[in-house]
Amino acid sequence: MRQRGFRRKLVHWLLLAILSFSLSLSGLNTPSLAQSGSKQLPILDQQPQQVTEPEKSVSPSPTGLGLKEPQELEAFVDNFFNEEMSKTHVPGAVISVVKDGKLFFVKGYGYANLEKKIPVEADKTLFRVASLSKLFTATAAMQLYERGQLDLDADVNKYLDFELENPYSEPVTAARMMMHTDGTTVRRIGLAARTEAEMKPLGDYLADHMPPIVSRPGELYSYSSHSTALLGYVVEKISGTPFAEYIDKNILQPLKMSRSTFLQPLPPALADNLAVGYQHQSGSFKPVPFLYLNIAPAAAMSTTATDMANFMIAHLLRGRYENSRILEEDTVRLMHKTHFAHHPKLPGTGYSFRERLENNIRMIGHLGSLRGYSSSLTLMPDQNIGIFIASNSFSGIHGKLLSQLLDHYFPVPNKPVPLKPLALTDEQLDRFTGTYRDVEYPRATFLKPSAVFQHINIKKGDNGTLVIQTPGLFFLSNPQNIKLIPVGSQLFQRANDDALTAFGEAIEDEASNQIKFAFNPLWPKIGAYERVPWYETAWVQLGLLGFCVLVFLSAFFIWPIRPLIRRLQGKNFQIERQPSRAWLLAGLVGTLNLVFIIGLPLSLWLYGAWKLAYGVPTFAIAFLSLPLIATVLTLGLAVFTVLGWTNKYWSVMARAHYSLITLAALVFIPFLLYWNLLGFQF
Repeated sequence: MRQRGFRRKLVHWLLLAILSFSLSLSGLNTPSLAQSGSKQLPILDQQPQQVTEPEKSVSPSPTGLGLKEPQELEAFVDNFFNEEMSKTHVPGAVISVVKDGKLFFVKGYGYANLEKKIPVEADKTLFRVASLSKLFTATAAMQLYERGQLDLDADVNKYLDFELENPYSEPVTAARMMMHTDGTTVRRIGLAARTEAEMKPLGDYLADHMPPIVSRPGELYSYSSHSTALLGYVVEKISGTPFAEYIDKNILQPLKMSRSTFLQPLPPALADNLAVGYQHQSGSFKPVPFLYLNIAPAAAMSTTATDMANFMIAHLLRGRYENSRILEEDTVRLMHKTHFAHHPKLPGTGYSFRERLENNIRMIGHLGSLRGYSSSLTLMPDQNIGIFIASNSFSGIHGKLLSQLLDHYFPVPNKPVPLKPLALTDEQLDRFTGTYRDVEYPRATFLKPSAVFQHINIKKGDNGTLVIQTPGLFFLSNPQNIKLIPVGSQLFQRANDDALTAFGEAIEDEASNQIKFAFNPLWPKIGAYERVPWYETAWVQLGLLGFCVLVFLSAFFIWPIRPLIRRLQGKNFQIERQPSRAWLLAGLVGTLNLVFIIGLPLSLWLYGAWKLAYGVPTFAIAFLSLPLIATVLTLGLAVFTVLGWTNKYWSVMARAHYSLITLAALVFIPFLLYWNLLGFQF
């Protein structure tokens, strides 16, 4: 009975260790946790990503197709925010809509500051719009292109004062950085500072913190804020002007955006009107600190709804606002044109403007998310309409509002005729089944394990279909399965929303005929998921980790716990010196690894993993030192294992147990290496 109780406790310990390890290391990348008010709120560029049931239907506008009356739009938006703000936990929000070169509608809702009860004012309240900043950086780059100072297809190293390491023959170019096909990936650690004084100069920061190029430039879309920050540095180097100053002089002033800035902190004249960013936690709103971003060109802009209206008008009028022109017409067309897509029938991307296809309308724009803020900018060029939405909380309210606006004012009269399904055999469907993960994850730092939380499973469904499942372990809500109906060569239609999903073969070996990528499996914007090898699937990795934890626990129990128990019981525990040292070493290795496995994620959880944006704290560095010590000591375990069997120090069971401890310690080393956990990789 005692043994059974002990085993039960071991299982509980094991599950706790695995759960804390997995959840905590994923803290910066788990939107589902953010929704529930966790400390591990995403810092930048993450959108709420639960797969949920479709929104309720919205009746078409009584005035007919399109925006016609601002008053009718105001009533519609008022009703939306009255219903959604409390439900979605949004303290304040703002919207501006432009049409035919003029401001059509603008209004603020809720509070910019809950504590002081300061309401949102559309022409006065500033919001941090995060990645909408990228549209301004790209516009600045295109200005230099017009002047002949920037070659969009030249190797970017031509313009830098440090070398961007590229293992591929294809160059990283300004065009590819604007399309996010430059081959870099995301980075979460060290991208912000607590104070203005702690911020690093843009060039110095990028020279030390650019993510590595992990895929061949020009072949795969992988969103990276650092590539846009690098583009901003190129603007700074070519123009010889600090980036924020260049934007102000060449874009903001011509567009009369007097209440917009890239400066951090905001100028005194604007600072008091910045909406406080909030996080909804434990039933109440908590203000979040101002993040001083080291990647300013990618995410540092603060602006108002009326100012953003001017920017939208300029792009819809192909570079002109009133009597000012920031770009030539052909240049704007070039920016808005789709330059890259993973499949001809899927939405792609222009130069920073990403394409979205919905209700038979082609839209271009961008999303923005920063801790405490979220926003979206959408242009409908054929309708000459632009829509800007922002809130001072991390929420998906802008996506809900945009979808309802489209259904209300631009409904599809008749649902399009479904594409003719193809009949695929089970063998043909097997090519597509497997586990896939989003290609956008921090590959070069110890946050790499967060990739596990971006897995999806694609399995065979009924009647020759595929089904996408999001693992319930990682999505805290009940995920909705997505049925894929084959309609073309490597092309499927999603039964949920009639959008398309495509698959791609291995880029590096086209002759392999092996499916490696799933494009747009979940979302309407461009994105790619890569097939995960079997050994990297969540259950294999958790099983391997569980095995190591269980064995390390047994080593911990035998030494030092068992001798301590025997001593407390008044019993002697004397064995030969050499075996005693062997078990001491086994216990030490097991204890060090256990302290690391449980201690690092637990400490980050308590600390607030989002604070890794400021850099790695001292306690985390101390925890990261433990596997290095344990790895060196593991060599001693191997020696004692050989001696134990050669000299028959213990019983066969004891020798087998010691060998198992050695095996777990040895297996743990490549596990740590694979996940960037051995050493100081940040």
